[in-house]
Amino acid sequence: MHDVVVYSRAGCCLCDVVKETIAAMKPEADFQWREVDIDADPELRRKYNDEVPVVFINGRKAFKYRMSGREFLRALEGR
Repeated sequence: MHDVVVYSRAGCCLCDVVKETIAAMKPEADFQWREVDIDADPELRRKYNDEVPVVFINGRKAFKYRMSGREFLRALEGR
């Protein structure tokens, strides 16, 4: 099972789209995902303030700002 983390913030339209895309892909692949609010942690806010949403797959940065469902599934497969 793949581990997916989405670094985001409240009120971020791009974040909402990425989270919706990930949720829609859940029936297509074996992964668990969680969201981390960067504004709850000063270090994360400093690190990702201008990059949200940022998607990590299995501990590696895979996307920032945008991604399609197809791109997400490809990244899960390691392509």
